[in-house]
Amino acid sequence: MGQGKSLTPEEKRAIVSLKKYFDRTTDDLQEQVYPSVQKVANALGFGIATIKRIMADHNRGISFEDAEQIFKGRPQRVLSDSIQTVVRDYIRKANKEGAYITLEMLCGHLAEVAPEQEFSVRTLGRALDRWGFTFGKGVRTQRFKEKDHVVAARQRYLRRKIANRKAEGTVRPEVYLDESYVNKNHSNDFVWYYDDDGPWIQKPTGKGERLIIMNAITKDGWIPGAKVIFKSTRKTGDYHGQMNQGMFTKWFQRS
Repeated sequence: MGQGKSLTPEEKRAIVSLKKYFDRTTDDLQEQVYPSVQKVANALGFGIATIKRIMADHNRGISFEDAEQIFKGRPQRVLSDSIQTVVRDYIRKANKEGAYITLEMLCGHLAEVAPEQEFSVRTLGRALDRWGFTFGKGVRTQRFKEKDHVVAARQRYLRRKIANRKAEGTVRPEVYLDESYVNKNHSNDFVWYYDDDGPWIQKPTGKGERLIIMNAITKDGWIPGAKVIFKSTRKTGDYHGQMNQGMFTKWFQRS
């Protein structure tokens, strides 16, 4: 008897008959070594739990034919590969849109897409685990939570920019500016060297001082004299904080 295979009604009735036979022969001294359930399990190669479950159904008067029909009508435990593709696409789309998704919502979607598939929420949950999905904590983002005055300022900037480009008279030049930073001891860690000699370059330890760089450019190129480089007063934190209003105003008027 193969493990994991459903038993037919005839096989279940054979187990019941064998169990009753061993029950009737318990008076024989040679047959008192093992309980009748153990004897049936040894004779047929089934587990004791299987024998006890079949006998319990028999004692309750359950028809083995009816039980087989109920078993056949259960939801499928193994989902098809096509369902896996639908689930993956649905979850990816929901994640990109930042939408909250649950197993119940996923089951509702599958009921519309593949109504021929019948399964439970628990079955779908186990399938997601096998397919490599994880139910974990999502990542919050502030991308779409800008303050109202920031949104309004951007709209004013875009309107003025478009109006300047469409002007019939004098068109003001568009100047783009930005700031960044670099560490004084920044360099590439890889260098060519001869194996017998080993690397000769002695790099300084640590990143060194942080230098802030700022410049401005137009469509015609860099603005002369606009580049400024200064040493940061701190090596940690956001480098944008080094450019305060007073320093920016002084740089803007000088440039």
